[in-house]
Amino acid sequence: MAQSVEWNPRGVVGATSLRRESPAGRFLADGPLAELVEHFWSVSWDLRGQPAVTRETLPHPSVHLVIEAGRSGLAGVSTGRFVRTLEGRGRALGVKFRPGCFRPFWGRSVREITGKVLPLGIAFGADGEELEKSVHSCGEDREAAVALMESFLSARLPPPDSKAQFVRQVVARILEDRELRQAEAVARDAGISLRSLQRLFHEYVGVSPKWVIQRYRLHEAMERLEAQQSVDLPGLALSLGYFDQAHFIKAFKTFLGRTPATYRESSGLTASAPAG
Repeated sequence: MAQSVEWNPRGVVGATSLRRESPAGRFLADGPLAELVEHFWSVSWDLRGQPAVTRETLPHPSVHLVIEAGRSGLAGVSTGRFVRTLEGRGRALGVKFRPGCFRPFWGRSVREITGKVLPLGIAFGADGEELEKSVHSCGEDREAAVALMESFLSARLPPPDSKAQFVRQVVARILEDRELRQAEAVARDAGISLRSLQRLFHEYVGVSPKWVIQRYRLHEAMERLEAQQSVDLPGLALSLGYFDQAHFIKAFKTFLGRTPATYRESSGLTASAPAG
């Protein structure tokens, strides 16, 4: 049975306030499924009588199975910023697969669904549609809904895939080791050629090693810009592997739609912040 854990989001714009305002939950998978599923998640909101709000996320290199009224689907890795306007009352539940670990379930290149959302009926056939109905029937019982999704995936547990686990470990190394700033360095660390690494990521993750490096470094930049009262932008840029501050600002704006300085302003942290 999946166990509830504390929510500590990465890549969520304004994560601190979102954690306060929107009841959210994370549940760890149990048994063999834990090797393939990072967690189950649940987010709910009640904005009845209030203005709509916009939420933004810089997604991870993970595939998600999402169940939400009128918006359910299998979501491949989102290569851009995910923007969602919330209004009224609602709830979304989902499964976040470990990077590289949806491929064993899917049985073919995950690149096919990168940037796409497939209806559950197309992704899993009639069983996917039935899962959606069953989860909705749980109402506010999150634990029961998570148990249904866990059972659905456990019944389809694929045979062990050594390549999926290898890719998962490589992605974890990129996340943990800030010195791995280039795909070539990741390939050397993994003990394979750059071309082999690129092929594996294309097949199992759906995006390139370079993309994963950039995404995780931007996640870290977001966290540090939100959490620290004073940030040395040139120093931050170099520590994250950018050539200089200008390169960092350009990359940040490309993915987040604003400069680091503007991001800090939106987070309410402007004191001692260098221009950028």
